[in-house]
Amino acid sequence: MPKQKLSAAAAKRKAIRDKKRAMRSDRKAKKAENQRKRRAAVKKGRNVKGKDYDHKKKKFVTVKKNRGNYGKGTKKEKRR
Repeated sequence: MPKQKLSAAAAKRKAIRDKKRAMRSDRKAKKAENQRKRRAAVKKGRNVKGKDYDHKKKKFVTVKKNRGNYGKGTKKEKRR
C-alpha cells in the first residue's frame, strides 16, 4: 500500500491518532494474542514470513489476502 500523501502537519496529527488507537487496551490484547500465535507457529516450524493470522479461518494467510478480505475489500465487511 503506498504511503498517504499528507502535509507535514496532517501526518503528525495522524501519527498521534494512530498511536493513541494502538495503545488502547483492546488493541494491546489483540497484538499480544497475535504475538503468541506467531511465536507458537514458528516454534512448530511453520513458515509465517509475509503472513498474518486470520481469525476467521483460524490459520496464517498472506497479508494481501487477509487485509484485503480475499478480494472483497473491507468496506462491506460486517462490523460487530
